Amino acid sequence: MRKIVVDMPPFYAMEVFERAQELERQGRSIIHLEVGEPDFPTPTCIVEAAAKAVSEGKTHYASSVGILELREAIVEDYLERYGVSISPSQVVVTDGSSQALLITFCALLEAGDEVVLSNPHYPCYPNIIKFLGCVPLFVKVSERDGFQLSSQDIKEKIGSRTKAILINSPGNPTGHVLDTDTMSEIAALGPIVVSDEIYHGLVYEGREHSILEFTDNAFVVNGFSKRFAMTGWRLGYIIAPKRYVRLLQKLMQNFFIAANTISQWAGITAIREAGPDVERMVEIFNKRRKLTVEHLRKIGFGVAVEPTGAFYVLANAKKFTGDSLKFAFELLEEAGVGATPGIDFGTNAEGYIRFSYTNSIENISTAMDRLERYLKNRQALRR
Repeated sequence: MRKIVVDMPPFYAMEVFERAQELERQGRSIIHLEVGEPDFPTPTCIVEAAAKAVSEGKTHYASSVGILELREAIVEDYLERYGVSISPSQVVVTDGSSQALLITFCALLEAGDEVVLSNPHYPCYPNIIKFLGCVPLFVKVSERDGFQLSSQDIKEKIGSRTKAILINSPGNPTGHVLDTDTMSEIAALGPIVVSDEIYHGLVYEGREHSILEFTDNAFVVNGFSKRFAMTGWRLGYIIAPKRYVRLLQKLMQNFFIAANTISQWAGITAIREAGPDVERMVEIFNKRRKLTVEHLRKIGFGVAVEPTGAFYVLANAKKFTGDSLKFAFELLEEAGVGATPGIDFGTNAEGYIRFSYTNSIENISTAMDRLERYLKNRQALRR
């Protein structure tokens, strides 16, 4: 067995989810607020485009870098939304954004290189970096500042082996959105920036910005899972500096052949026709966001700054626990509510619980009632 894999921590959000499924099979009622997956069906126009692709026999291998028509649609989308001009030759289509992250770092890093990233962070980031024999350098971000990265704190981490700065805005698990000044300052620090933009399109106040508005010395990782409710379609992409495209192409050829052909044809329709569907989903997510924050504060969780993007609230649970993993499973087993322990997202998120508002208003309200009752009883028993 390879030690780096043996030592790799599990993805605790999935551990909670899988235990929740076991409880449901036993007849328990569980409300899922642990998994970051839109509960909406994939928009009809996208489903119909996939069915059309199948009926027309578009079921064979695509190019290793992706169907040209999809890459052109991605280019059009970034021009329209951010005013940035890129070439289809800079786009590499992947089976989801996780695969995009993996091959981006495979192309970019040599063993021993360093990558600066925030703490808290999406769990797989440091695992990929360490798997490649590289070193994650963490910059702590604070709840009281809305989990905003500081360019000065990043600068202090940069050394001779620092190859990249990894940012994620809107962020998981925090829901934070980086401001333009910070993004501009990060872009000017020198190392190449890897920008995970998977939650773009899911912003409720102001707007998100692509790193490409500030620098060409960047990789963008994005996909269709969150914005278009296409998690199971496994469709993502990279926008890369031209000098790296051939490397990414060879990685796709050797390790994955090509991304799912049917999903790619559906992705073209997603970009060009599903805008109204996305707007409706965002409107509903925003109502859920406000409800979740309001209820969590009422129950006694801390939310110093309201998240304005993605679909998560990273709530301070230190009033209740210093062990977020134990507490998350306690909430699942005793209250019937699935939530993700903060420790999943780094040491700086210990004592926090991430709640995902990818469930109905009714279910979120019921979940909050369950949590309130359980925590009151728990407090009474400990007196």
